Amino acid sequence: PVSSTLYGPRFLMGEVGGSVTHQCFYSITPANKHDRKYWCKIARSGICYTVISTTGYTSKSHVGRVSLEDTPQNGTFAVTMTELKKNDTGTYRCGIGTTNRDLYVSLTLTVLADASDLGPTELIHGELHGSVTILCPPGDTHSIEKRFWCKLGRNGCALIADTNGYVGKSYQGRIFITPQESSGAFKILINDLKKEDSGLYRCGMGRLSGPDSRRVVALQVTAASTVPKRPKFLSGTVGGSLSFKCHHDPKGNYEKKYLCRWKAARCAPLADADGFVHESYKGRIQIASSNQENGSYTVVMRHLREEDAGWYWCGAKNGHTEHTSSVKLHIHKEACTSQDPETSTLLKPTLSSSPAAYSTPTQRSITGLTYTAGTVTESTSTLLPAATPGTSVTSPGKIYHESSSGESRLLPVVLPALILLIFITITIPALTKIKLQKETGK
Repeated sequence: PVSSTLYGPRFLMGEVGGSVTHQCFYSITPANKHDRKYWCKIARSGICYTVISTTGYTSKSHVGRVSLEDTPQNGTFAVTMTELKKNDTGTYRCGIGTTNRDLYVSLTLTVLADASDLGPTELIHGELHGSVTILCPPGDTHSIEKRFWCKLGRNGCALIADTNGYVGKSYQGRIFITPQESSGAFKILINDLKKEDSGLYRCGMGRLSGPDSRRVVALQVTAASTVPKRPKFLSGTVGGSLSFKCHHDPKGNYEKKYLCRWKAARCAPLADADGFVHESYKGRIQIASSNQENGSYTVVMRHLREEDAGWYWCGAKNGHTEHTSSVKLHIHKEACTSQDPETSTLLKPTLSSSPAAYSTPTQRSITGLTYTAGTVTESTSTLLPAATPGTSVTSPGKIYHESSSGESRLLPVVLPALILLIFITITIPALTKIKLQKETGK
């Protein structure tokens, strides 16, 4: 129930030319008994346009093929739509009130070209940002045909993922089709649930419209979520390490907690809480700690490589149910290392007399390095202005040497000039004095 005073089914399914009936239930109060009852369809603009109401209104496009029957003494009203068309597919509201924004419950109507071969619909609830597990019934245990998951709509069943490696764009990193069990059954795991994931789905083997694809699932994602929103992306550096927390229901009794690597609707096991580690990840990955009270466990990854970039899944399994979450790892190359100062030449400062022009590159070059004199000297050498044509850029040591030898070459020129200046300063006053004395004597 969406409301204590109004509720009803969330999904309807019919076929072209057929009919559907939807019942809305409400509390028997004087207001509810006598208020206007309505059935409207939500347009792309978000406005819900009335299809039929108890005031006597019926939209032109539905005249003759829709009816509304209110039974106040039972607290229910029923809407029947006949001669269904493909474009009748969409989201509707059945409600009570003077406007179409008053008390209502929303539902999805899906009209298929042929719904006669579809089996019963199973309703599965999921929380926003949470995960769900859908168990697909056993099929041919010897079949090597692809297994698939598709969403029903007006144009048939749109493929979302299959075991041939196809995954729809909006489901990248968050859907996994498990390997087939001995019974022929398999599971669909979906995490990071979104509101738009609500709808009718089908799982099966072989062709989308084949005999082994009759299972229909109605997925309802509720907005009121207790699942915390976790980081979707993590960053690491080649050779470095990182850790992140995986969350699960603290009240759950799980037989297995694991980490797997996701790719093309598959997830290869890497490690679990019992000590298993995949051969190619030995010494580089582990589930370090588990906190049952908080419902979390910590994954540590070391000695990161470029090829470690990609999607990873945390999982906690209990019988056929698995709670999962996904995270995408980005791996960056080291910007600058003490072993190879050439790597910092990615920074290309231009000739400038302003000290500020070099402040940012200096900080970036030194970040993450061991602060030894040699390292800082090497990284500083890469911060010299880029050489212009015909100009050579040398190391700091050579620059200092050339400056010193330049000063020594200037001494033979400056010293005689300085002596001559002193001589003139002393001689001229002396000669002037002698001349005055002679003139006085005359």
